[in-house]
Amino acid sequence: MKASQLNKVMDFLRDSLAQATVLWWSFFDWLALVEWRQLFITWFLAMAFGLALTLPEPAVWYVILSYAVKVLAGGKRKAELTAREATEEANVAVLERRLLEAQMATLQAQVEPHFLFNTLALIGQLIETDPPQAARIHMHLIEYLRSTLPQMRAAGGGTLGRQVQLSRAYLSIMQARMKERLTVSFDVPAQLEHMPFPPMMLQTLIENAIKHGLEPKIEGGRIDVGARLVGDAMHVDVRDNGVGFNMHAGDGVGLANIRERLLLLFGSRAELVIEMPVEGGALASLRVPYSSHETN
Repeated sequence: MKASQLNKVMDFLRDSLAQATVLWWSFFDWLALVEWRQLFITWFLAMAFGLALTLPEPAVWYVILSYAVKVLAGGKRKAELTAREATEEANVAVLERRLLEAQMATLQAQVEPHFLFNTLALIGQLIETDPPQAARIHMHLIEYLRSTLPQMRAAGGGTLGRQVQLSRAYLSIMQARMKERLTVSFDVPAQLEHMPFPPMMLQTLIENAIKHGLEPKIEGGRIDVGARLVGDAMHVDVRDNGVGFNMHAGDGVGLANIRERLLLLFGSRAELVIEMPVEGGALASLRVPYSSHETN
């Protein structure tokens, strides 16, 4: 091959790589900024075309990868873009507010997606062996996502009632997976359901209880979720009768995330308390400020 031809090939490869890099980051930024509703439409179309062409695996991988990128990195990327825009356009006061919002968005985006991947895999297995069960888990997943997306889009946070609704949907999926190894109960007074409550914190505690408390236990166990008023604070508790909590181990990503978000939102007026009940298991308690006028 002549030198001139080799140079043309190398130039073509360099241009192709540069263009591929531009396209990837454009797709990455699109995932970070696109609304969940629009992303769901692309998932539906991808699955529809995949089934029509009898090629469902590429469509499933597109759903999984795009969800993972948006949840794990999309929030951080969107926060970075928000912070950059604030730096360029806002004055000092607005800049501080935007940076705080970006930091909160980054923390809130650190939600474990593994249960979604496991659920999709489980549905795929049950389609062949137990189609009715696959359909039930599919409906639970739809209900979970329907509860999740408005709260991820909401700028002002959520309410305790919405977090309980989301947790019920999540636990329905987990009960379908764990069957008789998981029982749950909720004791949340109706008058507390309208109280402001940070999104995704309750579910993170429930995930932690299942992963570290119940899954290592052969017979499984139960999770009890409750809320109560103690003085000027609202306590939201997640109790399990699993293998217990290692008080000498440091916080994982989920618990550290909660503590940092509580500090940003409430300062020293809120806390996450982990206890080891004498009867066994673990008790995680979120304690946030309560004001009676907020229920009016």
